[in-house]
Amino acid sequence: MVNHQTIDELDMRLTAEDLAALQQNLCEQRLFRQEQLQQIASAAPSREDDQRQQQAASQVEVQVKLAASARMVLADVEAALRRMDEGRYGDCHLCRRSIARERLMIVPQARYCARCQQVREAGR
Repeated sequence: MVNHQTIDELDMRLTAEDLAALQQNLCEQRLFRQEQLQQIASAAPSREDDQRQQQAASQVEVQVKLAASARMVLADVEAALRRMDEGRYGDCHLCRRSIARERLMIVPQARYCARCQQVREAGR
């Protein structure tokens, strides 16, 4: 009879190929967010644009929120890349168990396993 826990543990392990693909994904995300922040910054209003910008205050608010979101994702991506460099990538910050491979493939910057993420979100 096969031990299901062993199968589950094997499914959670990241191969060298997985890590390389995840690292590439994170680097691409980092570049995208950096470019996004540069585009948002270059769209900042000049003094001549002040009057037009006052008329489009909602657009400015959207840009501010986009920039904040991009900075947050960029910080998460860079933290994941640091964890890779330090050999701590894929470990849950709360329970210290391995984060499921499937979860990391979908959310490579994940800090928490699915169970701990649910607990954190329920506590909000």
